[in-house]
Amino acid sequence: MGLIARLSRIVPLVILLAVVAAIIYLVVTYRHSPARAKEVLIQVFSWVCGVLSALFGAASVYAFFDNAPAVLDLTLSFMAVGLVGLAITRLCNHRFLKHNPHYRKKRLAATTHRRWPWQR
Repeated sequence: MGLIARLSRIVPLVILLAVVAAIIYLVVTYRHSPARAKEVLIQVFSWVCGVLSALFGAASVYAFFDNAPAVLDLTLSFMAVGLVGLAITRLCNHRFLKHNPHYRKKRLAATTHRRWPWQR
């Protein structure tokens, strides 16, 4: 019963992450391309899951030293979601770069050399 209770507490976070991913993917696909949408999702979720893991990790440490086992259990569950999300995002990044090797090399900005008519 304890595992089901833990899973039921993290469902809203997982649903929120899925809705954010769907909105980002649809908007970027409409504006650019599916490959660009995947690249943006990987970047966004790397940051989001990393920040979630760090914040809930800090909250877990605080709850541990404050001797609050219920809060510790909740924050550890959320931190686990962040870490699993980060691992899945990094796996998706690996697969994306394997199937789209041209995304590994970023474009460079063009440079313009202004020349006056009398310079050669």
